[in-house]
Order: sequence, then structure tokens, then C-alpha cells
Amino acid sequence: MWGLGRFVLIVAALALSGVAAWRVAMRWHPSTETYPVQGVDVSERTGAIDWPVLKGAGADFGYAVATTGAGQRDHAFLTHWDAMAAAGVRRGAIHVFSFCQPARAQADAFNTLVPRDPTALPAAIDFSYDDGCADRPERAALIADVAEMIRRIESHTGKPVLLKVTRAVEGDYRLTEAFRRSLWAEGNFLKPGYGARGWRMWRASDVRRIDGAEGPVNWDVAVAQ
Repeated sequence: MWGLGRFVLIVAALALSGVAAWRVAMRWHPSTETYPVQGVDVSERTGAIDWPVLKGAGADFGYAVATTGAGQRDHAFLTHWDAMAAAGVRRGAIHVFSFCQPARAQADAFNTLVPRDPTALPAAIDFSYDDGCADRPERAALIADVAEMIRRIESHTGKPVLLKVTRAVEGDYRLTEAFRRSLWAEGNFLKPGYGARGWRMWRASDVRRIDGAEGPVNWDVAVAQ
């Protein structure tokens, strides 16, 4: 009986330590001494954002998803776009790339929705695999399509784009070798170490809880290059 009781106590202690660790993880962010410029990226799935409160909690910038593929607009984008400007938060827009739709049409969808703003942060193109799209084009064909997309978006925004590339996509297509553009890399709690050149942006956590956000947010840091 004593052995069973001790086992139950050990399990309970491990459960409590796991809960405590998770709570710490949800509040964690990289050191502001090492990375003084930090911010968020959001979409309609993030929930309500109070941008003035979020800014006061430490968000220096915000990126909002604008479009996905050639025909899907994020319903919260324009709200976020205007609210960031009103709160004095530096703002940028994201296009989520689809491997199943023409890149030119995707660029046109993004350009149609996102206003021209010379003060905005560089637009970001998010390359990540989606379970709803099984297409995997040959690298040469993808590079040619992405080159056209980059050209069209940069013509609209007037700035070089950021390439927000997951480790899996970079491993398959080596986009950072093909395009001399800044990399936005991902790595929860651990600095990413992939890509042909050092990252400019790092998504450090996708579970951060912070004042001003209804739910967990993606938390990012930026470095100068």
C-alpha cells in the first residue's frame, strides 16, 4: 500500500511540475537585452487584440495575415492594419503561400487587399505546408513562380520581401539559396539554425500569453542585418 501511495505522490508531483513548466512557457520570451525589438504575428484565428495594451506589454511591431492563396482574405486583416497604425505599432502584412495555386494570382490577391504604405514593414511571404494541399512542384518551376510573385509584391510595396520559411520547406526547396531576401525562421524556444544565411526574424514562441491578446500569440524577435 505504501508503494502505491508513493507512486501516486510521484505522479501528482510530476503533473504539477508539468503544469508549472507550461505556465512558464506561456509567459516566456527571449531576453530583451539580447533582442530589444520584439513583436507578434496574428491572424483572424488569434482572436481579439487590444493593440495599445499589447504595445504597452512589449510589442514593438505587428504582422497580420492578409491573404492565403489566390482567393482567401483574412477577415481580421484590415481591422488589425488600421488598429496597429492607430496604436503606433509598426505594421506589416503576410501572404500565406499555396503550393496548389498560381503564384501570380496569389500576388495579385495580396496587392489588391494590402494598401500601399511607405512606412510599413516589408511584406512577408509564408511558405509552409498545408494538409489541404498535396501538390509539391519541381524546384525549378516553384522558383520561377516565386520569383514572379516576389517581383509583383515588391513592385506594389516598394520594399524587398521577407521569406517566412519553415524548416521542412527550406529543406525541400532551398528558397534562401535561390533568393537573396531576409529570412523569417521558426523555432519554438530555440534559435533556428537553418537557411543559407542568418535569420532576420525569429518566431520564438507560438503559445505566448500576453496582456492585450485574447489567446496565445505568435511571438517574434527581429535583428538588424
